[in-house]
Amino acid sequence: VYPVRPQVPAVGGYEGVGEVYSVGSAVKGLSPGDLVIPSPPSSGTWQTYVVKDHNTWHKISKDSPIEYAATVTVNPLTALRMLEDFTTLSTGDSIVQNGATSIVGQCVIQLARYRGIHSINIIRDRAGSDEVKERLKALGADEVFTESQLEVKNVKSLLSNIPEPALGLNCVGGHAASLVLKFLRQGGTMVTYGGMSKKPVTVSTSSFIFKDLSLRGFWLQKWLSADKAKECRDMVDYLLRLAQERKLKYEMELVPFDKFHSALEKALGKHGSQPKQVIKF
Repeated sequence: VYPVRPQVPAVGGYEGVGEVYSVGSAVKGLSPGDLVIPSPPSSGTWQTYVVKDHNTWHKISKDSPIEYAATVTVNPLTALRMLEDFTTLSTGDSIVQNGATSIVGQCVIQLARYRGIHSINIIRDRAGSDEVKERLKALGADEVFTESQLEVKNVKSLLSNIPEPALGLNCVGGHAASLVLKFLRQGGTMVTYGGMSKKPVTVSTSSFIFKDLSLRGFWLQKWLSADKAKECRDMVDYLLRLAQERKLKYEMELVPFDKFHSALEKALGKHGSQPKQVIKF
């Protein structure tokens, strides 16, 4: 539950890409037909037409895959920032994360692999977990474990040639967060960016005293509010280049606006695991 309460009635939506329809006489650098995204992101993208100051818009390459342009500013950007903001990772280092099947998790795997960083990934026990493991390994995951596989005294014995991770990413909380902490090396950092289990993060006293672990939190909206417009736009261009080169990918379903109710049901999980729903107005 996020501490943002727009006054209603309000237009929903935080991600999106649009096409310039017309520009004011004083506007430079934008022309009808250009593809643009709001940068930094702002709420209100679920509408057919919107009028805003030209500084709000970031022009992107027309070669950008449209569904990635529509979704780049939240999940991929979150993955990139968490890999860069909390510890210095070098080629050969490793990270550990839970919630590895989420879009952020998939982006973390691919961005880490692109930089020569190993990833250890934790998924919940479920039917078809072997297929899920293979999918994540195809994206570049080094190791994928179900939570029950990690009910051993020394989880690090499960790692063959992968160094102990310096960085852990937690979007689940509860027991799944404790599993991330188990892997971390001396002086490691766990970053929490979600709490899907709605259970608290609990840490053993020994983790603080003897391992000197650090616990941090990350919220993209707060990062974006810190005058990061130029940095944000550079990162968006970088991520869209990777998507164009197929070095960054995740499953999406483009849905026409008149199928909105069906897309919403899928997004709410009423039909089991589904691709991210992208509405086309």
